[in-house]
Amino acid sequence: MRVVLGFFRDVIRRSPARTAVLVFAFAALVFTALLSLPIASANRQITPLSDAFFTAVSAVTVTGLTTVNTADHWSLFGEIVILAAIQVGALGVVTIALLFARVVTKRLGLSSKIMAREMVGASDLGDVWRLLRIVLAVTFIAEGALMAVLIPAFIVADGDWLIGIWHGIFYAISAFGNAGFVVHSGGLADLDGNYVVLGAVAIGVFVGSFGFPVFLNFVRAKWMVKHWSLHTKLTLVTTSILLVVGMAGWLVTEWANPATLGDRAVGDRLFQGLFASINMRSGGFHVVDTSEMSTASMLITDAMMFVGGGSASTAGGIKVTTLAVLFLAIVAEAKGTHHVMAARRRIPEGALRVAISVTFLGASLVLGGSLLIAMTNNAQLADILFEVISAFATCGLSVGLSAELDGFGKIVLSILMLTGRVGPIALAASLTARQRDVHFTYPEERPIIG
Repeated sequence: MRVVLGFFRDVIRRSPARTAVLVFAFAALVFTALLSLPIASANRQITPLSDAFFTAVSAVTVTGLTTVNTADHWSLFGEIVILAAIQVGALGVVTIALLFARVVTKRLGLSSKIMAREMVGASDLGDVWRLLRIVLAVTFIAEGALMAVLIPAFIVADGDWLIGIWHGIFYAISAFGNAGFVVHSGGLADLDGNYVVLGAVAIGVFVGSFGFPVFLNFVRAKWMVKHWSLHTKLTLVTTSILLVVGMAGWLVTEWANPATLGDRAVGDRLFQGLFASINMRSGGFHVVDTSEMSTASMLITDAMMFVGGGSASTAGGIKVTTLAVLFLAIVAEAKGTHHVMAARRRIPEGALRVAISVTFLGASLVLGGSLLIAMTNNAQLADILFEVISAFATCGLSVGLSAELDGFGKIVLSILMLTGRVGPIALAASLTARQRDVHFTYPEERPIIG
């Protein structure tokens, strides 16, 4: 035991990024073991290891992809285990890594505090514990507010107090965590037309996708817009734009599709478009059958899933601020300006390099995962790409391919889910054996680009 604790202490002190990877991998293994128990399945049989591991990873990374029907396959104990895994994942990489570091080392090292400052927005190194308290408070207050709405709604819908309370608790945590897990056999399609439940779920997903740095800024700024940070402004503006664009694109491509929106009333079509737009970037909840969407809708959803939500949020993807910085850089280059600027602030070149790196690494992971699955499974490329992006972006929307993949394909998706939750940059940093400062520079020479 001392050897194990010593190993973790050394890793934590040397690389917080590796700590995040180890924490999520360890949590996935623990929940896999719990889901492998006979008591976790509805038929009291041992669940195949591949399905238990895939479900555990999907829950811990708040993705929502499944290889078995959650409501039919798992017992109440299994669903509780899944919910616990979702709650762990919803607290986020930084929160879990810092709490784990605190438990193992009894204190936070300088590297851990710097990680918190850079990734979540602590104003100074001594502000980390206040930051963690705010993260925990925001999480539980938001989930409690959702429960206050969902529990009565489910009691009415289910006609049973205990079942209604359980469903209200489960969907509140799953919604704010952007997890996309459902405990109805037919998914949210069983609740089609229940606008109270669907509306609360959509709001939970939307708010959860902002990210803890935004909530922290709200608390500090006392909700005064003039005190909002550039990160908060970019997150809210880009999220709003993507919400409108996603809704408009999805409605245009699905409006006349009889398998999705074609037979619905106009008001319901608009609501379904809004619901789909909110969830296609991270939530993973859906009312209409995803596999019945048109090819154009799948392409739009691919793009939205790849972008994802806010930084340090429960959402995945390359993050909306990454997209915003890249777009602003293109605008600056087109105008011929020397600096990337937004809201009367100059964005440092280092932020642009990180944005490019995150996008490139994310695209490389999607390409590599798609290639591996295409080589080992007989499936349409559009379906493979959709499932792979959903796994990397920890979105959870599915065309049903996850359940049809072989063991290797499920492992590929599991790795993509873990990678997407930790983040491409954090993963790259964790794999770097040694980081060092360079105290010299080479002569500058500009290659021809474009």
